[in-house]
Amino acid sequence: MSEYCQIIHECFSGLKNHSFPFNKDEIPKNGIYILFENGEFGHYSNRIVRIGTHTGNNQLRSRLNQHFVNENKDRSIFRKNIGRALLCCDEDPFLKQWDLDLTTKKAKELYSDSVDFVKQEETEKRVTKYIQDNFSFVVFQVDDKEERLYLESKIISTVSGCEECKPSQQWLGLNSPKEKIRKSGLWQVNELWKEPLSEEDVNKIQKIVSNREF
Repeated sequence: MSEYCQIIHECFSGLKNHSFPFNKDEIPKNGIYILFENGEFGHYSNRIVRIGTHTGNNQLRSRLNQHFVNENKDRSIFRKNIGRALLCCDEDPFLKQWDLDLTTKKAKELYSDSVDFVKQEETEKRVTKYIQDNFSFVVFQVDDKEERLYLESKIISTVSGCEECKPSQQWLGLNSPKEKIRKSGLWQVNELWKEPLSEEDVNKIQKIVSNREF
């Protein structure tokens, strides 16, 4: 597993690295994104800290915008998890309110009197600044939805299970209230420690990357 993790790190390090503000025209409409974070290294390159994709057709650009730009933690679990870690660092009791999902009209009506929306806006801006200042990413095009989800899961499992790819002692995620984030070194809790990449999968990724248009 560590061998395959090293191979994909090397493979992705050869792709164009994007950081905020990024040019959407340089991002494919469908694909997988790989996030890196300042100060995090693995396999002699930037350490992968999150792997993600999208389910809707032609929504990769929109998904990245939800992470980097749109200040709505209920539309991006990545943003929500960054906020959780920042608030935990401060031992801020606002964490309980930040955890609330206000997506639906019913939820907004139910919790509107108990949420400090000024504090929430301040936290959203803090999350945005941290993400824009500290994260970069690479992308590779995968048009088929099932293939995207398949490869995303396999890459997550491979990186989370790698014994040579660990977070630094300063990594923000170590402050997360989510044990899976602290343990895996990744900003996610799903698809961890499942079926890793096979040799065939690794070859497929290398082929996709080498034939990329972006």
